[in-house]
Amino acid sequence: MADDWYVLIEEDTRVTRRADGVELKLHRWALVASHPVNGPKEQALAVAEDAALHYLPALLARHARPGDTPARRAFLTPGGVWLVWLRQHQRECHIRVSTARLVHTQEEGHPLPRTLKEKLRNVLEGPDPSPVPWAPKD
Repeated sequence: MADDWYVLIEEDTRVTRRADGVELKLHRWALVASHPVNGPKEQALAVAEDAALHYLPALLARHARPGDTPARRAFLTPGGVWLVWLRQHQRECHIRVSTARLVHTQEEGHPLPRTLKEKLRNVLEGPDPSPVPWAPKD
């Protein structure tokens, strides 16, 4: 895991809600894809550029007809993140493409099933204490 690079693609998922007679357009970035890259950071940057110039979000892909090509504006930020505006058939969406190095993974853990004795003890004594919340070390 010393040099595991990924290309991350996020889509701006907009939801329209009505509250007190006002229409609210709520935006939220959602990670929709993470592609591993075999190679150094430069290779990951090249793959990110290709994704920014060719990736088609699900919103547009659902309504696309064969041969349709969306309007696209791709912006490269000083931090190396691509912000892309797309428009097709009066539908607009935004994507964000970035590169990241994987530095940590951890699988989900489950405790062993409790015995009947432990379940009864839990009922009589109350639940186990909550884990201590994270705080920076002094």
